Amino acid sequence: MQAKLSTMFQSLRVRNYRLFATGQLIKLIGVWMMYIAQDWLVLDLSGNSATALGVVTALQFTPVLLLTLISGRLADRYDKRMLLFVANIFWTVLALAMSLLVVTGLVQLWHVFAFAALLGVFNAVETPVRQAFVSELVGMPLLPNALSLNAATFNSARILGPAVAGLAIAAFDVGPVFLITAFSSIAPLVNVVRMRTSELYRKDLPPAGERDQAKVVDGLRYVARRPDILLPMALMSVVGMTLFNFQLTLAALAKTVFKTGAASFGLFTTALAVGALVGALAGTGRRSRPTVWLVLGAAVGCASFGTLVGLAGSYWLVVALLLPTGFFMVFFAQAANQRVQLGVDAAFRGRVMALWVLVFLGTNPVGAPIIGWVAETFGAGASIWIGGLISLAAALLALTWQLRRSGARLRLRVLPMPRFYVVSPGAE
Repeated sequence: MQAKLSTMFQSLRVRNYRLFATGQLIKLIGVWMMYIAQDWLVLDLSGNSATALGVVTALQFTPVLLLTLISGRLADRYDKRMLLFVANIFWTVLALAMSLLVVTGLVQLWHVFAFAALLGVFNAVETPVRQAFVSELVGMPLLPNALSLNAATFNSARILGPAVAGLAIAAFDVGPVFLITAFSSIAPLVNVVRMRTSELYRKDLPPAGERDQAKVVDGLRYVARRPDILLPMALMSVVGMTLFNFQLTLAALAKTVFKTGAASFGLFTTALAVGALVGALAGTGRRSRPTVWLVLGAAVGCASFGTLVGLAGSYWLVVALLLPTGFFMVFFAQAANQRVQLGVDAAFRGRVMALWVLVFLGTNPVGAPIIGWVAETFGAGASIWIGGLISLAAALLALTWQLRRSGARLRLRVLPMPRFYVVSPGAE
């Protein structure tokens, strides 16, 4: 067990990564508390309108759609550490301003809309830079482990944040939650300054002169020539747009279908995050690039359980189904992320990861208003299972395409335990 734990958390031995992960954990706990408070505030200000919640989600992710590719170019040209520092200063000021509006009782719905749009600007700049920066913190040998620990950090915060936020909202209202978010964002600023630049892994980066010539279109052409990178990105774009809207759909499901309070809504999000944390930790032992079959299998599992969540008729059945849904959701996202990162050249990493963030988060402005309309018109459950079925169809279509392209065949083994496996052309 000691050896297993040592391998699982191996990247934390690297001082710079340890500082990075600690700062991210503290900030993300506050961010997830803020997400819950923001959703609850929108429902209160709009009269429980799922459409308004969808608009907020769309505004939050529209800048990701518009600016992410430019941010990827910045990540390939400039010091990622300094870019992270500037972006986090922006976020700290933004969170503090919003918290003051809420605490003083001056907040209106349009304030939340503006805050969501500015939050999207921060995410558009910070996320691709942060994704690309990980390889400089630990180097390529530890990159799969570090990426899995990033997901574990994210989902640990997603467990703690909503649980604390639900109780805090019930006890003190939403104002203190926004204040906690503002103060928690100071941690990554301090830790970025404390990093030792001499210990960063930058040997595989091209010379500064070549980085200055980095163009967005070159990154797009690079991905277009790489089917092994293009397939997980295309699949993620569909699943991200139709199914990865639980921030919106679970809030509507809790309040409009099961008539629960903030604490019970927090339990939905926590159950999803517990499964996601297990899924993230399951990938920490990976030392090589995931196969395309692992990515496709995880996508099928994610879509299948997501569909069942939407069809579930009782509160506790939804809670139970959110555990495997969260597991496969993050297992699929991490496997796809690692397949992309471990297959890309260092010179294109910033722009490719920006495109990854675009398909992972940037599809929300398209999907969120539609999902919100479906939830308000046909019910929150329908908005989940319809998205699950669309994602399942996309995953099965991608699996069929890959099988035909590779000439492999899918087989079912019944004993000793039922499972599917892939047989390569030469094996038969």
